[in-house]
Amino acid sequence: MQVAIITGAGSGIGLATAKLLHEAGTAIVGIGRDTGKLENLEKEIGNPDHVATLSVDVTAKDAPKKIVQLALDRFGRVDYLVNNAGIGSPKPLDETDDETLDYFLEIMLSAPFRLCREVIPHLGEGASVVNVTSTFAHIGGRRGGAYSAAKGGLKSLTEHMACEYGPRGIRSNCVAPGVTRTEMVAHRFEDEAFKRVNVETTPYPRLAEPEDVASVIAFLCSPGSEMVNGQSIVVDGGWTKTKYLSPRVTNTKWVDPD
Repeated sequence: MQVAIITGAGSGIGLATAKLLHEAGTAIVGIGRDTGKLENLEKEIGNPDHVATLSVDVTAKDAPKKIVQLALDRFGRVDYLVNNAGIGSPKPLDETDDETLDYFLEIMLSAPFRLCREVIPHLGEGASVVNVTSTFAHIGGRRGGAYSAAKGGLKSLTEHMACEYGPRGIRSNCVAPGVTRTEMVAHRFEDEAFKRVNVETTPYPRLAEPEDVASVIAFLCSPGSEMVNGQSIVVDGGWTKTKYLSPRVTNTKWVDPD
């Protein structure tokens, strides 16, 4: 039985990934801060012998050791690591203070770095590390700021790992979601401009659900992806690779700004 460590496992993409990997026969070590969400994860899995959870702040210096030790104590091995924990609502560079910069980098770059470093000695041939980045690791999106810096750094770290540990049969890849309908971004859909920027510029007729991203992560944790290493798979319906504008936008009369 394979064992997967998943951070940010209590909701959204992390929860969907945990459920999908469990369905494939993988034991889940779910990491998060909200104990209530982790209890819900255990209920969703419905198999106490195949799930262990830990409420911990991933930015804590002792968190990586606690996380990996839990996996080893409960299941005796680690096969997959999914670094999914993250935060949203970034600001442009000139509006970002040092405290916010440090917070974003700690959660989405330093914490995954430390957890990868802790888990690598315990991974063997066939293991897979999946780091969840973002479309903002690939394009210069507005309001990216510290978020873009963190996700871009994580992408580069992943590519280094693919080179360094690939010869040991350990694969490292990124999954880069576009806007995905999770709790983290739900409030943004109250902003009409946000909806237009994302919906009207996505050529596929809907935005991603957590399960869409989870399916790609699960693929990267499967034997079918054995030759996929050092890659970033973008899950955004074509948003980053096209200059699509919906007919509703292109048929709108241009109005010169005042």
